[in-house]
Amino acid sequence: MKTAAIIPARLGSTRFPEKPLAMLGGKCLINCVWEAVVKTALFDEVIVATDDQRILDVVLAAGGKAQMTRSDHPSGSDRVAEVASGLDADIIVNVQGDEPFISAEVLKPLLDSFRDPKVQMASLMTPILDGGMLKDPGVVKVVTDASGKALYFSRSLIPHDRDGNAGYNYMRHIGVYAWRKETLLRFVSLSVGKLESVEKLEQLRALENGIDIQMVETDYQGIGIDTPEDLERAQRMIK
Repeated sequence: MKTAAIIPARLGSTRFPEKPLAMLGGKCLINCVWEAVVKTALFDEVIVATDDQRILDVVLAAGGKAQMTRSDHPSGSDRVAEVASGLDADIIVNVQGDEPFISAEVLKPLLDSFRDPKVQMASLMTPILDGGMLKDPGVVKVVTDASGKALYFSRSLIPHDRDGNAGYNYMRHIGVYAWRKETLLRFVSLSVGKLESVEKLEQLRALENGIDIQMVETDYQGIGIDTPEDLERAQRMIK
């Protein structure tokens, strides 16, 4: 089973402009992520997918592998799919370009889920340990069935604990996606549905169109860098 990790990267972040080129531990953030994924030794290919020449140049200069894509992609998944369409790979993993602490311990169970031939798409979830996250719409919650398949994702708190004493373990979605190549290409060909339009969560497009998402639980809390303050926190973690 051939595997490829594709890291989408663009400069147009509103919360953190030019984030991929921000310095972390003496390196550009995008190179930190590329190196972390390569270090897992899980993939036959690790490629940064970008629409900006500056990102391409810094990755190539550091010895990484990068590919230019169209500039009009509506999502990272579309950017990943453009690169994936030309690869000889069975499984494609979309690793966000702001996850410099991603590791083999996180990604291997995700890949292992595809040993089941029925799994077409998979993603990660982790317990919500901070009560302040429960009502934060920036924290995406997921509920699953008994076999671990996603039933729904929401920015709202789901499920609702009517009596307030159920002791439910709420789960947070971590946006690392894995697909069989043909499923990814089908996914990006689908139209945006009503649920995705409301929640602004692209994974709902899969559920609306009958594509099951196998959720893999992890202890990893998804230390993504979305703001300059997150970058400062990451700098302290490295030190």
